[in-house]
Amino acid sequence: MLSPDAIQTLLVIAACFGLLIFSSLPADAILMGGVTLLLLAGIIEPNEALAGFANEGMATVGVLFIVVRGLMQAGVVGWISNTLLGRPASNSSAQLRLMLPVAGLSSVLNNTPVVAMLVPAVSDWAKRHNLSVSQLMIPLSYAAIIGGTCTLVGTSTNLVINGMMVGQQQEGLAMFDLAWVGLPCLVVVVVFTLLFSRWLLPKGSAGSQVFDDARQYIVEMEIETDSPLANQSIENAGLRQLPGMYLVEIDRGGSLITAVSPREILREGDHLIFAGDVRSVVDLKNIHGLKVAEKQAFKLDGGVGARRLVEVVISPNYYALGQSVRDSRFRNQFGAAIIAVAREGEQIKTRIGDIELKPGDTLLLETHDEFVSQQRYSRNFLLVSEIENSRPVRHEQRNLAAAIMMGMVALVTFGLLSMFKAALLAAGLMTLFRCITVREVRQSIDWQVLIVIAASIGLGSAMEKTGAASVIADTMIGSVASSPMAALAMLFVLTAAFSAVISNLAAAVLLFPVAAATSQQLGVDLMPFAVTLMVAASACFATPIGYQTNLIVYGPGNYRFTDFVKIGVPLTILVGITTIVIVPLIWPF
Repeated sequence: MLSPDAIQTLLVIAACFGLLIFSSLPADAILMGGVTLLLLAGIIEPNEALAGFANEGMATVGVLFIVVRGLMQAGVVGWISNTLLGRPASNSSAQLRLMLPVAGLSSVLNNTPVVAMLVPAVSDWAKRHNLSVSQLMIPLSYAAIIGGTCTLVGTSTNLVINGMMVGQQQEGLAMFDLAWVGLPCLVVVVVFTLLFSRWLLPKGSAGSQVFDDARQYIVEMEIETDSPLANQSIENAGLRQLPGMYLVEIDRGGSLITAVSPREILREGDHLIFAGDVRSVVDLKNIHGLKVAEKQAFKLDGGVGARRLVEVVISPNYYALGQSVRDSRFRNQFGAAIIAVAREGEQIKTRIGDIELKPGDTLLLETHDEFVSQQRYSRNFLLVSEIENSRPVRHEQRNLAAAIMMGMVALVTFGLLSMFKAALLAAGLMTLFRCITVREVRQSIDWQVLIVIAASIGLGSAMEKTGAASVIADTMIGSVASSPMAALAMLFVLTAAFSAVISNLAAAVLLFPVAAATSQQLGVDLMPFAVTLMVAASACFATPIGYQTNLIVYGPGNYRFTDFVKIGVPLTILVGITTIVIVPLIWPF
């Protein structure tokens, strides 16, 4: 029998789910509102409401944001998107290229850092190849989730349930025993995603960002000595279809190559003339092996990490109207280097040093941290605006950042440190070795995602405390206890449903005693129930709050709660059917 507190808890949770599905309110506000109602009703105490903020899983995700930002700033993410993911011809081929290696990685590594590391790489990949990022982020998360069901070490849930089974004097599972059911489920997830995601997932915009700003900058880039781009064709170097940017011409030793063929081979010292919008100039500038051709850009004081890009609009009161940039000594005057110039849609093909600036010209500058505050009210500029996320990528730190990341994964894989401790160590090392600055550390954490995780834990603790979870489980399992197959199916449904509300590990631990009792009442082996419990606990496809990897891709994929419901519910049903059919064949009752 459900207690009054349990009934109130279920009503609050149902209301939260209703708002998540049918309203446009942010998920963190809705879930924190639910926790607040339970707190005011006296169902949970303040320490229980706040327990999620002290949860190790939530803190681990927060620290991983720092690690991922370090990987981005050191160029590791860009290298992954360019080197490992390749050049897909369509969204479907991109999904296949992405899901298979991610599932493989997640079968032996913790899937949370795998997804956290790949989210920015996939965003960059989508941008470069004009793919829909909304068609890729959920497949990324689902591949990581289902990959974890293929081995005993794929998720912590598998290890915990296996340990509880051994505690019941049962024989435990070997490393790859779960592959009998995990691999068929992986095939189901991949095939279903490839066939139906185009209708069930939002099309979204392509990874490239759409700008209302019609300004077209002309920027001159140079192929560096020993650049990885040298001796590659334009297309193979990834410079053929840059979003919001196109290659106008190549200046090779004073000879101009116009109408550039995608098969044109790049050479060291080539000057590439691009036209594009401001965000694309930022992306272009961060490609390893390219540098701004104007020498003045590399004469700025301060390290690379202290620079950023700023837009300014020339005022009618500009001090050097009628003078060329070179003659006005712009760099010395402002401590800033002009990277590109935009003038009313006109393509200015003169070298930047020879341009005579006019009122209304928009300049893209590489400058120091204090430029904006110093020049915001200058008579020389009508507008001074910093470009978001425009710090240069520290390519020289790439190998170090990659080593730190691999070390973190190795420490967790071999059980030397917990995920939280390893992530903290990695974040600290990246900060210490200047892969990321302290300011970037503060800016890298997505607090909305952390609040959603913490609030979900608070709601889950209320279900456990009031006994709502146990009553529902006992009632539903008891109603089908006469049939092992029906009991197995009901166990899957219950576990998947609970995992959508509370953590998958908590759901599995909560339902393991129910599974053990059911197997005893029926006089059958516990193994098929335990394996079903492991798979069902990981089948968290239907809501973004059911699994950490879903939360990680929620924002970057521009999803709504209903997007997970539309594709996740049928996928959960298919994985459930596959599990219920296969498990008794491999582990008979």
